[in-house]
Amino acid sequence: MAAAAPSVFLLMVNGQVESAQFPEYDDLYCKYCFVYGQDWAPTAGLEEGISQITSKSQDARRALVWNFPIDVTFKSTNPYGWPQIVLSVYGPDVFGNDVVRGYGAVHVPLSPGRHKKTIPMFVPESTSKLQKFTSWFMGRRPEYTDPKVVAQGEGREGGNMEAVIPKAAWICLPAWLTLSFCPQ
Repeated sequence: MAAAAPSVFLLMVNGQVESAQFPEYDDLYCKYCFVYGQDWAPTAGLEEGISQITSKSQDARRALVWNFPIDVTFKSTNPYGWPQIVLSVYGPDVFGNDVVRGYGAVHVPLSPGRHKKTIPMFVPESTSKLQKFTSWFMGRRPEYTDPKVVAQGEGREGGNMEAVIPKAAWICLPAWLTLSFCPQ
């Protein structure tokens, strides 16, 4: 009896980082990257990207609008390690240095169709007053060297930081999702 050819499935993510609400900040830009398991491999599109700098809109919402496109295709033989998108938002501080204004992550939806995800953002904060003052004085606020750690369970503990979720800081992420199963 002949062995069956291994089959893969494709996950196509097509969407955009639409807008954000950061009431206290202006002139922000966004970076995205994907985190996925060992069985997953990107086959087309970009795994990471960086947007333009945007200012708050002049309407009542005062939203930061990026409309930043995302288009990537993954293949896998196993759903374990389903992809997550990690977003990092940066902007200038009072000294003009780019500092992190928020981190967030969300799993790519499991079902095909149109989805809209709202991602709560958080900022790591120093735990002691001395660390807070030193980081403010030096213009270097706490941030992750690799933002992918936001989507992983390991590597975040013992970081001597607190996570602070600013009021009403969120990102809107509408996307079209397509799943295809195909023999290899």
